[in-house]
Amino acid sequence: MAKIKKYTTKTGKIRYEFQVYVGVDSLTGRQKTTRRRGFKTRKEASIVLSRLELEIEKRGLQEDERRFFRDVCAEWMEQYRLTVRESTLEETQRIIRVHVLPAFGDMLIDQVTPNVCQKVVNKWFLEAKSYKKWLNYASMIFDYALRAEYVGRNPCTLVTMPRIQEQAGEKLENFWTRDELNTFFDYMTPKRDVEQFTMFRVLAYSGIRKGELLALTWKDIDFEGSTLRVNKTLTQELGGKLIVQPPKSRAGRRTIDLDDSTMRYLRQWKGVQHETFLGMGFNTNNTSQLVFASNRNHFRSMNTPTKWLNKAIKVTGLKHISIHGFRHTHASLLYQSGVGLKETQQRLGHSRADSSVTLDVYTHTTEQQNVAALQSFEDYVEANN
Repeated sequence: MAKIKKYTTKTGKIRYEFQVYVGVDSLTGRQKTTRRRGFKTRKEASIVLSRLELEIEKRGLQEDERRFFRDVCAEWMEQYRLTVRESTLEETQRIIRVHVLPAFGDMLIDQVTPNVCQKVVNKWFLEAKSYKKWLNYASMIFDYALRAEYVGRNPCTLVTMPRIQEQAGEKLENFWTRDELNTFFDYMTPKRDVEQFTMFRVLAYSGIRKGELLALTWKDIDFEGSTLRVNKTLTQELGGKLIVQPPKSRAGRRTIDLDDSTMRYLRQWKGVQHETFLGMGFNTNNTSQLVFASNRNHFRSMNTPTKWLNKAIKVTGLKHISIHGFRHTHASLLYQSGVGLKETQQRLGHSRADSSVTLDVYTHTTEQQNVAALQSFEDYVEANN
């Protein structure tokens, strides 16, 4: 008879666990047990233990080939952690702990049917917009089980995705037109705030990501060659700690050509930064100096650009976009100015896997140009009538 034990977590919380015998390992001949932990109450642990013991009694002692989803998930996680950043791993572990394991954890993985998955997805759909991401992680675990020959198929692949009904009215796109961007910079000038202006100028005229922007050092700015080098990004862990990491993909490492005006503004900001920080006791005359730094000469908060942008939008009355919207704006205006799709993807650091982001913006821009072309055709045909 399995016993339920109480233990204390690293954070001082009381939790309960148990270990139960489930059969014999077919490869080693050794007895095999499965462990469950993390239960908030003894009663909760007792309920799950009773289910497992009932399953064993109904089916007999299980040999190694029959595994619970929770155990397979743990196997998969050991491999997954070697392929992603620490910040990504923490977010994945949170999603699996909060959403995926409560749905599938105590099921035998080879007994999870497409119908079971469909019911889970339907429930998730009503809970949050992130349901597709949760299903994706569950599917990754089933794919691992398929490769390991624990299951004969991935039931997640047969799920029909629920669809949100489109609301009446036009969907607001997350980028600005050329006129809207110019309106923004009519307000956001160097005289108003040279650092804020320079930050948004770099975002709009380079298309780099927020994390790439906040990780920039003056070593990354080549004033002679008029280029900006992207070789790192700032990310925030779940605990709030800011860390610098390499770009997510090889395509993310890139050198971007900048226009003369943007380079001039960067040079101007570098001089202002040096004088300002020198007065606060910091010597910024070194290549490792952050281009955009806090008053303590540390990384700017990841929320700072958003706060500055939202304030400017409120004053100007412009359509709301996110900081990432500057990246979409850059892609859209590149296309309108005649730059090709491939060149735009290279400039943005898009790999093939995420090129759909560029294509989405291109599709919208093309639709606008198609309308303009149709109007020009009509005007030409009817000019003499």
